[in-house]
Amino acid sequence: MATVQFQARIKNGVIKVPKRYQGKFDKVRVILRAEGKKALAKNYLDQLMENPVKVKKFQRLTREQAFAR
Repeated sequence: MATVQFQARIKNGVIKVPKRYQGKFDKVRVILRAEGKKALAKNYLDQLMENPVKVKKFQRLTREQAFAR
């Protein structure tokens, strides 16, 4: 497995591969590591707390149900 690393900006959901790597790979695995201001975005749990998922006919557990063993 060959590994290359480069920096790129995402524009309209597209990452431009540098010319020197174009045509050298037919299948790749992409791992994104954010850098900059957007890298400091809130984590997933914070997002859920701010925007809870609505579920029809949801019923909270009673204290007894929650602690039943």
